[in-house]
Amino acid sequence: MKAVRRNSAPSVKPVVAPEHEFEAEFGLPEPLPAAERVLWQGQPQVGAIMRRVFHVPLVAGYFALLVGWSALSSWSDGASATALLRGLLTPVLLSAVGLGMLATLAWLTARTAVYTLTDRRVVMRIGIVLTVTYNFPLRCIDGAHVHPTGQGTGEIALQLERGTRIAWLHLWPHARPWHLREPQPLLRGLTDVGAVSALLSQAWSNVNGVAARPVAASTSSAAAGGPGALGSSQPAAGGAD
Repeated sequence: MKAVRRNSAPSVKPVVAPEHEFEAEFGLPEPLPAAERVLWQGQPQVGAIMRRVFHVPLVAGYFALLVGWSALSSWSDGASATALLRGLLTPVLLSAVGLGMLATLAWLTARTAVYTLTDRRVVMRIGIVLTVTYNFPLRCIDGAHVHPTGQGTGEIALQLERGTRIAWLHLWPHARPWHLREPQPLLRGLTDVGAVSALLSQAWSNVNGVAARPVAASTSSAAAGGPGALGSSQPAAGGAD
């Protein structure tokens, strides 16, 4: 999504609030105003977090290469089958423990995150140990970059208006990779990314009074790594990293 922010839009920064012991509503630190309604709510898909954040398949492949190299070296040295198996026991167990830890972190990351889209804002409740809620009014969003990531999932990166200050590390892993100077909140592992992006575009248009339209990723500045700021006419869907 790409568009131009109206000059009359207020400059409101995202609110970061510590999570309370009990949520007023699922994923929300307090009840919504009576005039505001939830359009969509969801959580990251665990498999997508494992692949995109913790790179479990790559790490598993690396461990497999190490174990295979160890087995080949032992076999070429003339080790017996029993000795070879005993020698592989330790690296296999360590590999399993490491992969298990990564998988557990991925599961916790996905299960503790809740993304909420209302007709006024995007709310991100994230964090494993210290849970915080980020509140991004639609008037403060300059663009949204949609990126299908395969296996039925996708991501939406939110480009905030210039001057918005938010730490990349505070958002991670719900932050667009490599955008450190101007961090972009990232809705990860969405199984219905197309439907969510359509709802976001419509809600943004309603709030800002500007029509949203999708454009081909190959022709958008966002897909090419450009700024992707909201422009003088309409928002457009582009690619994310």
